[in-house]
Amino acid sequence: MTLTVAIKSIFNIEIDNDELMRQYVVTGDSKLLARLYDNCADDLYHYLVSHADKELANDVSQKTWLRVIDKRHLYRSNGQFRAWLFTLARNQLMDEFRRIQRQPLSEPVDVVAQAIKDPGDDLQKRFDKAITSLPFLQREAFVLHHEGFGLQDIAQITGEPTETIKSRIRYAKKQLKRLLEMDHD
Repeated sequence: MTLTVAIKSIFNIEIDNDELMRQYVVTGDSKLLARLYDNCADDLYHYLVSHADKELANDVSQKTWLRVIDKRHLYRSNGQFRAWLFTLARNQLMDEFRRIQRQPLSEPVDVVAQAIKDPGDDLQKRFDKAITSLPFLQREAFVLHHEGFGLQDIAQITGEPTETIKSRIRYAKKQLKRLLEMDHD
C-alpha cells in the first residue's frame, strides 16, 4: 500500500475509488483491489443480476474483476472508476449473451402484468417483476440511473448518445408506472 493511502487509512480519511484505482495501477497491491471490491462489488452485482440470472451475474462479476486485474494498465484516471468498471461488466455480459446465444433476460409484458397482480407479493417483489419485463436497453439505462450514474456516465458505459439514454429512462419509467398501476385495477 502506498504511503498516501496508508496515512489516509490511519487517520480514517475516506479515499475515493478513483484514487484507490490510481494507486492500484501503480503498485498492483491486492489490498487496494480488495478495498475497490468492497466498495463496488454489491452495486456491480445488482446491475448484473437485473439483466441476467444469479448464476450468470456471479460469473460475469468474477470475470469483470479479473479483467480489472488484467487490464489495470489501461485504466485512465478521470474520476470515473465506477463507470469504467460497469463498462467492463457490460461488455463482459454482452460477450456472455453472444457466447450462449441468448437474449438478455426479459419477459413479455402481459405475463409480467399477471404476475404483478399476485396479492402475496410485497411492493418490492412486484417492482422487481416489472423491472424484469422492460426491454434490455431500457432496463439497463434505468438500473444504471438508479445505481447513481448520471446521464453522461450511462452514455459512456453503453456507448450511446445522452439523448438516447434520456429516452430509454423515460420509456422505462412510463412502462413501470403503467405496470404498477395495473396492479391497482
